[in-house]
Amino acid sequence: MSGLLALLDDISAIAKLAAASVDDVIGQAAKAGSKAAGAVIDDAAVTPKYVTGFKPARELPIVWRIAKGSFKNKLIFLLPAGLLLANLAPWIITPLLMLGGAYLCFEGAEKVHHTLFDRKHAAEEVQDPTANTKEVEDERVAGAVRTDLILSAEIMTIALSEIPDSGLGMQAAILTVVAVGITVMVYGSVALIVKADDVGLYFAERGRIGLTRAIGRGIVAGMPAFLKGLTIVGTAAMLWVGGAIIVHGLKDLGIDVVYGAIHHAAIAVGGAFDQASGFVKWAVTATLDGLIGLLVGIMIVVGLKKVIMPLRGGTSNDPT
Repeated sequence: MSGLLALLDDISAIAKLAAASVDDVIGQAAKAGSKAAGAVIDDAAVTPKYVTGFKPARELPIVWRIAKGSFKNKLIFLLPAGLLLANLAPWIITPLLMLGGAYLCFEGAEKVHHTLFDRKHAAEEVQDPTANTKEVEDERVAGAVRTDLILSAEIMTIALSEIPDSGLGMQAAILTVVAVGITVMVYGSVALIVKADDVGLYFAERGRIGLTRAIGRGIVAGMPAFLKGLTIVGTAAMLWVGGAIIVHGLKDLGIDVVYGAIHHAAIAVGGAFDQASGFVKWAVTATLDGLIGLLVGIMIVVGLKKVIMPLRGGTSNDPT
């Protein structure tokens, strides 16, 4: 009997240790994933455009196809590559982060440029396709998965950089949770967004009471503004996160002039407020990081248009 009780005690201890490990993995994954908020928001913001123009019956299947591609990107390609680099060449993580940050800055700056100075291009981006063929769908899904690969690489690299020193198994478990959790969150949100107008239309036409019909009409009327707002938030998040990555990367490489200037400015402005000091410091830091991101993005856009493309035989008016 005593042997059985000892065995049960051992099983209980193992179960508690396993539960603690699971809690630790989930906690670390949540912390690491939160650092990639900008890329996550942008992922959710850009994906709905790939579904625009297709029949309602194809919207959710297309989102699911893109989501499966995202799972494949993160779990099959990026997770092993990230673990390999983190354990064999950890010094490369910061430069890769900065490269990904520069890409976010470029994407954000290009969206700002198109919105302010290239309205024809912006209109073409949101124009519905005229075909609903399988070829068009396959091409659209492939484009979405390629975009997801870039954003997923940024998400996984940021998450990896936030994981404390631990064994390979723990790193793999945390990154797996991050990959699955973020993919479910992003594409679950995208599914809700692309079907929201259908739900609103259903309520507006078939609601049993006036309030339900009014809510449905409100959803239908509000979706264009919501999608536009989501695009603005996604662009701002790209510039903010991209700028912050570059600023912190420079600091890690020993160039802390920009980081120090932003830090001192945030403290100086935040010190003028009592109750909201913490929020003001964060807002000042995020704003300055975003401006740095916009400046870096503009430099990249100009470099591509004025230097790279002419060397390749294009013109400065070619789209980037």
